[in-house]
Amino acid sequence: MKALLYKELRLAMHPAALMFIALSAMLLIPNYPYYVICFYSSLGLFFICLSGRENHDIFYSLTLPVPKTSAVTARMLTAVLLQIAQLCAAIPFAILHAKLGIGGNLVGIDANTAFFGSSLIMLGIFNFVFFTSYYKAPEKVGKAFLLGSAAEAIYMCAAETAVHAIPFARDMLDTPDPENLTCKLILLAVGALLYSALTAAAHRRAAVSFSKKDI
Repeated sequence: MKALLYKELRLAMHPAALMFIALSAMLLIPNYPYYVICFYSSLGLFFICLSGRENHDIFYSLTLPVPKTSAVTARMLTAVLLQIAQLCAAIPFAILHAKLGIGGNLVGIDANTAFFGSSLIMLGIFNFVFFTSYYKAPEKVGKAFLLGSAAEAIYMCAAETAVHAIPFARDMLDTPDPENLTCKLILLAVGALLYSALTAAAHRRAAVSFSKKDI
């Protein structure tokens, strides 16, 4: 597994996926839908899978003396590393956002602890939709990304609407830190659990689908 992950990071990694991590700085933009930052990490995964299709990455992986399911595990570990790196890179910008006194986000949720918890849920949903579709037909990576992006867009619209329409989300979650920190930390924990559960479920389904394919 270590060798396969090394292959993913050195050979399969698309430069854009790494460049998109720097877009965590978009948290400094006033009145902006900050969930878009997470979309860029998903776009980076699309580029990795797309370039892999064109470069016959899956065929190469299957010529190695490893189980087919290990190729799925290595790719999904790469996805998790990129997504966590995106959110970790966003933390200092969220702190800087507060220090600069940029103010509340009129468009949607503030750059606070609740945002990170909610973002984890959105990324977990993307992983489940994208990878379960992708490993059913790796040649149709565009279709898998379209489905994953649509799921992200639906969640993003619902989450941003919630902080305007639902009193609890508006008054407790969409506030500057450290206000209502207990509620936000609970959301962060729930987000981490759901992200882990959805990604693990995606891995199980993707591994089963891919192991049955004749490539």
